[in-house]
Amino acid sequence: MLAISVSKFTNPGIILSSTPANTPKFSLFSPACPPIFSKFPSCPHPITHSHKKALTLAFSQSFEAEEELPSTEDEWLKKLPEKNKPLYSHSLPCIEAWLRSLGFHQSSDDRAVRLVEKHEWHAQLSLDMTDLYIRYLKNGPGNLEKDIERRFSYALSREDIENAILGGP
Repeated sequence: MLAISVSKFTNPGIILSSTPANTPKFSLFSPACPPIFSKFPSCPHPITHSHKKALTLAFSQSFEAEEELPSTEDEWLKKLPEKNKPLYSHSLPCIEAWLRSLGFHQSSDDRAVRLVEKHEWHAQLSLDMTDLYIRYLKNGPGNLEKDIERRFSYALSREDIENAILGGP
């Protein structure tokens, strides 16, 4: 099943119309026109017939494709690349499953933050665009004078990052 949602905007802050997924509605593009991002547009007429500039956004999601993806933790762990491969070669669901297997759980405040409480220390792990950050918290066990933060490039292997993280502060 394919769900499509279409919204038309004349001002980025104002929605003019929106159609639910089960209502058939097509965009304002003429079938004779090539895609909007074509290198050489050959449409002699404008895309919209309004004097205001309009933006049409369409989002689709295939429910069958989503059902085909592994749904259990073990399946994502089985899909992990070899431990000596760089972390950037891992999919996000695999990284999330790997972190959960190490005892991390997702923060309710920030989806990019994972928390762990070990007997020796507590830490907060952040998945940034270019790096993985871990902050060992002073308010946990271990008698740290201040929070200690370390940064790891996604180019490092999963094994190296795991050893560095679990080594503690």
